[in-house]
Amino acid sequence: MSDANGMSLSADVPTPVRRFVDTTNAGDGEGLVQVFTEDAFLSDCGREHHGRQGVAEWDRTGNIGEQAHFDLLGCKPGATPQEVVATVLVSGDGYNGTSELAFTLRGEAISRLVITP
Repeated sequence: MSDANGMSLSADVPTPVRRFVDTTNAGDGEGLVQVFTEDAFLSDCGREHHGRQGVAEWDRTGNIGEQAHFDLLGCKPGATPQEVVATVLVSGDGYNGTSELAFTLRGEAISRLVITP
């Protein structure tokens, strides 16, 4: 199922992206970190984090630590078969609004995530 912009509304959401959204919404920081590869890279509006430890630090200060909740609005393919861009509506005690999350996947894990408002 797609919207007028060609974005998937849920049927084609890759498992790691779904797990990222679900663990965030459940407040499951440990589960969230496990969605990422050991050598993951995460950039949140230019703030860079490296590896699972970096993801955990970001999660504590800029994600679950701010009571973030994601409503998945859509998902579309990225530039390569390993890339996908999800559009989410973010609410919580930090940023509130629509964001694009550009994921690079490696197997069933996220190796790279770039977040832009």
